[in-house]
Amino acid sequence: MAAHSPDADPALAAVLRRLRVKLGETQEDLGYRVRLTAGSLSRIEQGQANPTWSTVRKIADGLDITLTELAKAVEREEG
Repeated sequence: MAAHSPDADPALAAVLRRLRVKLGETQEDLGYRVRLTAGSLSRIEQGQANPTWSTVRKIADGLDITLTELAKAVEREEG
């Protein structure tokens, strides 16, 4: 397993993965809809990559969640 990126947000990574799994989506399915590769999503969800703002917006839209809801979920994850 590759090392975590020092710039990646582990709380964001965990929330994105949890939301995707909750929807019953594979990385391939979500990636296709938001125009990202499954590998890119995997690296984001594992904290190995720090997504750009536009990528976070695309993923949130693909998960049918607002950025406000996503931010609140990330804050809860951080404890």
